[in-house]
Amino acid sequence: MARLSELPDFEREHHLAKIRDLPDFGPTPWAAGPRLAERRVAIVTTAGLQRRDDIPFAAGSADYRVIAADTPAADIVMSHVSVNYDRTGFQEDVNVVFPLDRLREFAAEGVIGSVAAFHYSFMGAASIRAMEAKAQELAGLLERDRVDAVLLSPV
Repeated sequence: MARLSELPDFEREHHLAKIRDLPDFGPTPWAAGPRLAERRVAIVTTAGLQRRDDIPFAAGSADYRVIAADTPAADIVMSHVSVNYDRTGFQEDVNVVFPLDRLREFAAEGVIGSVAAFHYSFMGAASIRAMEAKAQELAGLLERDRVDAVLLSPV
């Protein structure tokens, strides 16, 4: 993982601008919901993941890829364009950025209600504002899958 102090000025400013662009949601939960043991959980990551046969992310991509829950880990690849982080953890265990096996274990143990049928990946190198329309679209897909909790995996 690169440190901000190690990045070129233009790259450091790019990352700091993303933080400044985030809205302040405060500490209050957005909505009430059932107990965790009753919730259906999906993963949303910015790791730039896709199924091996899907379209790779391109520079500036603000869209997302759908990853079915039954996709074998060996068929999940990373096409994130950033060279600023170490991919070793992902290469050794996809659960580092896409903890689907952990969700399955939690569901089997009754910690969560169930695992969603579909999970989603954005590529974190895109502009936050450019992703807003796709994020709203994704919210509709989560609702159709009866998801009421999301595990965010920022990369």
